[in-house]
Amino acid sequence: MIKNRFLLLLFICTSIFAQKDIDINELKWLPNSHSFWVNSDENILVYDVDKLNQNTTVLTTKQLKDAGFNGEVEDLVWNQNKTKVLVYTNSKTVWRAKTKGDYWFFDLATGKGRKLGANLEESSLMFAKFSNDNENVAYVSKHNIYLENLTSRKITPLTTDGTDKVINGTFDWVYEEELAARDGFRWSPDGKSIAFWRVDATDTKFHLMINNTDALYPFVVPVEYPKAGERPSAVKIGVIDVASVKTNWLDIPGEPDNNYLVRMEWVAANEVMVIQLNRNQNQASIYNCNAQSGKANLIYQEKSPEWIDVFDISSGIYDGFPCQFVDNGKAFLWSSDADGWMHVYKISRDGKKKELITTGKFDAYFKAYNDKTKSIYYIASPTDATQRYLYETNLNSKKTKRLTPDAFEGTNEYEFSTDGSYAKHTNSNINRIFNTRLVSLSDHKKILPKEADVFTAPKRDFSLEKFKVTTVDGIEMDGIMAKPLDFDPSKKYPLFFYVYGEPMSTVANDMPYFNGFIDLLIPKGYIGIALDNRGTPSLKGTKWRKSIYKNIGIINTRDQAMAAKEILKWNFIDSDRVAVHGWSGGGAVTLNLMFQYPEIYKTGVAISAVTDQHFYDNIYTERYMGLPSENEAAYVQASPVTHAKNLKGNLLYIHGTGDDNVHYKNAEVLINELVKYDRMFNLMIYPNRSHSIYEGEGTREHLINTFIKFIEEKAPPGAK
Repeated sequence: MIKNRFLLLLFICTSIFAQKDIDINELKWLPNSHSFWVNSDENILVYDVDKLNQNTTVLTTKQLKDAGFNGEVEDLVWNQNKTKVLVYTNSKTVWRAKTKGDYWFFDLATGKGRKLGANLEESSLMFAKFSNDNENVAYVSKHNIYLENLTSRKITPLTTDGTDKVINGTFDWVYEEELAARDGFRWSPDGKSIAFWRVDATDTKFHLMINNTDALYPFVVPVEYPKAGERPSAVKIGVIDVASVKTNWLDIPGEPDNNYLVRMEWVAANEVMVIQLNRNQNQASIYNCNAQSGKANLIYQEKSPEWIDVFDISSGIYDGFPCQFVDNGKAFLWSSDADGWMHVYKISRDGKKKELITTGKFDAYFKAYNDKTKSIYYIASPTDATQRYLYETNLNSKKTKRLTPDAFEGTNEYEFSTDGSYAKHTNSNINRIFNTRLVSLSDHKKILPKEADVFTAPKRDFSLEKFKVTTVDGIEMDGIMAKPLDFDPSKKYPLFFYVYGEPMSTVANDMPYFNGFIDLLIPKGYIGIALDNRGTPSLKGTKWRKSIYKNIGIINTRDQAMAAKEILKWNFIDSDRVAVHGWSGGGAVTLNLMFQYPEIYKTGVAISAVTDQHFYDNIYTERYMGLPSENEAAYVQASPVTHAKNLKGNLLYIHGTGDDNVHYKNAEVLINELVKYDRMFNLMIYPNRSHSIYEGEGTREHLINTFIKFIEEKAPPGAK
């Protein structure tokens, strides 16, 4: 009966519309389909890509208002058959992302809605989602998991031991930051059980930040933060029987506080698959676990001489489950770079058979799978690591083809429909702004917009070009160079390097921007250059990416400096005016370049830098550097503090005291060392600002002006 009422409602609310009114940039995909929704002035409209001459209004502004809704529609959470929805609003930030807020439940058959979590703190609900039987919603509030029945409205706490240190259904700081782990529970397929992570940070030490500005007396802001060499928080996975509210714990081998349970998903009614990394993160173990008995059966294990990634580093943190089931659940897809290139493999469900699916001497980063067509979609760029293109390989025939047409040269990004049939495609390059389209994946045919593609040049007052440089060590590095529009090759220009250099990001990308600070200086007469050294996640194979293992701060510093030496040979570069800037890991590289190669880098701006590898969190640092006890000499050699006494040039150091990521401690230890050796430098400290230094009125403008003023004074602009 309810299904019929819903269909009647859809029929009544369906209307013809002008396709040009769809804002492709705003579309969000619905589950198990190629339908999408958009927010049109607080009216929620749903479209089916196959029927784009009509839309369905599933929620109206009036329905939201009548329910007492008092916020903006920030996101929607759908049930599997798309008859009910949760509206997310009034969100607040938990470390990086806005993951806690209010949820409102709406039954789309009646249009009626109400707020969830009565008597719980405002804006405290996290990761609310429907059970597959549509009877309940579960969510997290203040580190406990709650069940709310949609009919009776009864709220039942499924865990009760949550505290600041005991965390149910979500994660501590370091799991979120370094493993992209935020949503910490999963409904079973039958809606009768919930599998969840429990983090016990009792033994994890606090890093104490001091807030001096928001009260008459200073107060402490504690952050549980395991630093390099410290054991991680103890983590285990439990399965709650909703009816009895009893928990069975999965019996996964290993010490709970000496490995990482990085991913988990239900794969059958009574079976949970868990992916575990060892402490050094160079061994991945996949377990199938019985939800009732807790028995964990090891089905596949992979080891690496360096580290193993469980998410796609090439395009940023990926928080989905990395195993895509195929062949009616008899096998799953797994990505590995064990043979020297990132490839997609098919592994039988019992782990006994492993088959290479993507072939060729190039990296293939898995993105989506279409079960109907057996198509595997992945990003690759066999000939130019600064670019990205979409490829398809058929699971059965192994036939491979590039889908991105030649006209879309540069960087191509895709957001796939949940059934792998369509995607939002965005293209850009150094001379083309972002162009977004809706395309079918079978033939890459454009669906929307109907107008012809227009490739528009960016509105900027400098030019960009790509180049390559080979160092004395024989290392060929990709680079991006920015020049003023009135560039004259007969003159000599001050040079400004933008650096990052660590395994989490690239900077030499075929995209239409350079760097937010340096962009403002180039038109005044600077050359800007960004280079990707070994160890950055370029599509150049395993050897390139993992050569930095146990060498962060060492191999990347040398690569950057040796490339700079080659660039200084160019006739239009003024070698007496060379500046460098980086943030976070790039800030550490900036300091190391200034301290170790003062004959090259005369001026530098380092922001929020890791000045000693021992000070950063254990998951990131140990992943790439090993444990300090195993690699102490490299930790010391990699740390800018070790080399601070060699400063000769002009240094501006910037940090926020409220940085929970790279702590202000890094600044003070560096300052002490510079003072010890009587090295003069400039300093700008931002009270209570976080790692991004953006909070507070006037902060970003002041930061920019501080940066520009310093550079113009120490490395004056203009060609000679």
